[in-house]
Amino acid sequence: MAHKFEVKNIYEYYAQWIREGKLNVNSDWNNDLKIKFTVQDPCQIVRKSYGDPIAEDLRFVVKTVVGKENFIDMQPNRSNNYCCGGGGGFLQSGYKAERLEFGRLKDNQIQATGADYCIAGCHNCHAQIHELSDHYGAGYGVIHLWTIICLALGILGENEREYLKSDLKDVAVYGA
Repeated sequence: MAHKFEVKNIYEYYAQWIREGKLNVNSDWNNDLKIKFTVQDPCQIVRKSYGDPIAEDLRFVVKTVVGKENFIDMQPNRSNNYCCGGGGGFLQSGYKAERLEFGRLKDNQIQATGADYCIAGCHNCHAQIHELSDHYGAGYGVIHLWTIICLALGILGENEREYLKSDLKDVAVYGA
């Protein structure tokens, strides 16, 4: 029996809601700070499922919330981006040394952008990339996609900033 529903990814909705004015984000908070961001294309969502169209939606959202001039794309990117090495259960596999060695390619790719932060929409990517930055001493931060959207909306709570670097801890905190 044919189904009567459409499977969509949240990145599509974020992009749609921004375009329709339903999600009122902007990058004004980063006009003077000029904090640089790159974005991780999650394997399952981009390469294995939705392809480059979803990667374009992801970039539209990211550029809207951080500023086009503050976005640096990894090379290669979109469907050709490198895996972070944390997905498919590898993050919890117990093979930490192997996982970190596999992730060296991703760490080098992020470092090559010179970005201050890597935005990750996938929890496994976030955890793996955060650990890669610490392990290899790169010093870039990792931020969830929803966290940066909330920051751009001006609704990111103080308790939701604990894992951020000092440059973002006080951004758009009202009454601070």
